[in-house]
Parts: sequence; C-alpha cells; structure tokens
Amino acid sequence: MTNVSLVTTFFLMGLPRAPALDIPLWGLFLVIYVLTVLGNFLILLVIAVDSHLHTPMYYFLTNLSFIDMWFSTVTVPKMLMTLASPGGRAISFHSCVAQLYSFHFLGSTECFLYTVMSYDRYLAISHPLRYPSMMSGRTCALLATSTWLSGSLHSAVQTTLTFRLPYCGPNQIQHYFCDAPPILKLACTDTSVNEMVIFVNIGVVASGCFLLIVLSYVSIIWSILKIRTSEGRHRAFQTCASHCIVVLCFFVPCVFIYLRPGSRDAVDGVVAVFYTVLTPLLNPVVYTLRNKEVKRALLKVRSQSVFTQRK
Repeated sequence: MTNVSLVTTFFLMGLPRAPALDIPLWGLFLVIYVLTVLGNFLILLVIAVDSHLHTPMYYFLTNLSFIDMWFSTVTVPKMLMTLASPGGRAISFHSCVAQLYSFHFLGSTECFLYTVMSYDRYLAISHPLRYPSMMSGRTCALLATSTWLSGSLHSAVQTTLTFRLPYCGPNQIQHYFCDAPPILKLACTDTSVNEMVIFVNIGVVASGCFLLIVLSYVSIIWSILKIRTSEGRHRAFQTCASHCIVVLCFFVPCVFIYLRPGSRDAVDGVVAVFYTVLTPLLNPVVYTLRNKEVKRALLKVRSQSVFTQRK
C-alpha cells in the first residue's frame, strides 16, 4: 500500500453531543464495554468447561463471542478517550489504518459467521438425522476458518482503497473511530471511484450474506411447520429466535450507514453505536437469557465454584 499522505495525525471528533454529556456518556459506555467483555468471556468459559456444549452450534458461538470481545475493543476504548479529554481525540495515521482494518476485519468476519450459523441451524432442524455427519468437527473448522480468511481479505480491500489516496489537508474525522466514509471526505482528490467500489464491495458482502440467511430461515420455518407437536415447534422457534434478533440488530444499522446514498455525520455516528457498542453486548444477553442449556451450564459452573470454595 503506497502511502502518499502528508497527514501524520488525525483527530476523532467523537459523537455529536453537548459537552455536558461527556461524563455521563463516558460512564455509560464504560459500563457497557465492561459488561460486553465479561459477558462474552463468560460464554467462552462456560462452553469450554461444559462438555454438553461441545456441539457445532456452540462452536460457532465461541467464535462469535471472541469476535464481539475484540470488535468492541477496537472502537469503544478510543471513544472513551475522546470523551475523557480533548487530547484523547488524536490518533496517528498508522493507528487509524490499523483501527479501520481491524474494524472491517472483525465486522465482515461476523457477517460471514452469522451466515454460517444460519446454515448450521438449517441443517440441525431440516436434516436432524444427517446433521452429525454433515456438520462434523472438520467441517465446522473449515467453515469457521473460511469466515476469518474471507473477513481478512474483505478488510484488506477496504483499507487499501481508503488509504491509497493522498491526505494532505483537513485531519478532523467526524466520527468516533476511523471508518472509510468519514475518512474519504478528507482526501485531497476525487473519491467517487473509491466510494463506488467500497459501496459495491460492502453491498455484495452484506446483501449476499443477508440473502443466504433469509433463505436459510425460510427453509427452517418450512421445516418447523412440518413438526407435528406444538412443543417441538416451540423449541425449534426458540432456538432460532436468538440468532434472528442479533442478526437484525447487526445488519439493519450497517445497511443504513453503508448502503444508502449520501452521508450524514451526526446520524451515522449515533446509528454506528448500535452495531459497535450495543450488538456485542446483545450476544451474551440474548444467548444466555434465551438459552436454557447455557443457563444450566452457568448454574453448574457457579455451583462447582461454590463447592470448591467451601472445600
């Protein structure tokens, strides 16, 4: 990647807000960030400890929890720094490149992973007898690896397209992290081609993944309706509902920001909070509160720890 930029430091202007809200927002986002990291780490711990959760569904959930821990870490700590003091707004050119790459790497990997998880649920519900052989440990590993590699490639394209341009003047990014749309506004050249390529790149990935997820769930619903007992239908719907909730909370804000004409800095900053701050927190909340197996495993781990302390 050729760096012809004269700018060595960018300044993140943060969320659009009144200065009086800096301390309350700092406290709120700090609490959310701590809960996000601890919640996702707890899911990783519980799944690792409980052998009953060593299934394809929870294998992919560990990948999702790991991604969400780092996805939040890429953006929220720097946001907290911008809220804490004006000096925290500065970010070096190379740190900005690293943040943009990491953000799109983890975000696109999560997008691909949601697609794989919907396919896993389709096989589990539509082909229960063949499911163990179709979703073997090797198959799960290959699918998970492909999501990480695809996310890495997608992010490399986004980062290269953004930072191959010259940046020689304005250095104030109207956002709370380094993302392609607000950074391209600072380039000292025409960015229409870059914006179009990025739009198509993200559009193909997002729309393709979402279409595959919708097709998977159409097939799942069709299979669920064939289940004779109401209890069986309810259990199948409950298994998929948590995944649907998280998918919608992730895709809707992303589509709003990246796949619409024009850009509004204030609106984009507020909407971005949903998928950078809130969605990573939803993962542990949704998958624990709505999942009886995970709740049983949590209680089991808690009882074992209490028993160990008493000994």
